[in-house]
Amino acid sequence: MENCLFCKIIAGEISSEKLYEDELCYAFYDIDPQAPVHFLVVPKQHIEAPAAVTEQDAAVVGHIYAVIAHLAKELKLEKGYRVIANSGEDAGQTVHHLHFHVMAGRPMGWPAG
Repeated sequence: MENCLFCKIIAGEISSEKLYEDELCYAFYDIDPQAPVHFLVVPKQHIEAPAAVTEQDAAVVGHIYAVIAHLAKELKLEKGYRVIANSGEDAGQTVHHLHFHVMAGRPMGWPAG
């Protein structure tokens, strides 16, 4: 997508602090962290939002969750972590490219938001 921030990050047009990359996804630290550990995992394929995920996207979304689990082990997030995917304006989605926030390093309150 032409003006997509995350597509530009994936393409290397905008710098990021890369945490992980493979053929399907890219993970990087959030530039405005909301927890001591806060990174994002995005599919390289442009998918607009969680609401736009189709059956054809199931493999990449499943792969992203496996990558999140791998990174959580690598970063020693034994106490737990939260995964958030916002869909739409009311949920707070500001970048219209599917992405998963992973936050850890402090207790997460409930209810969220």
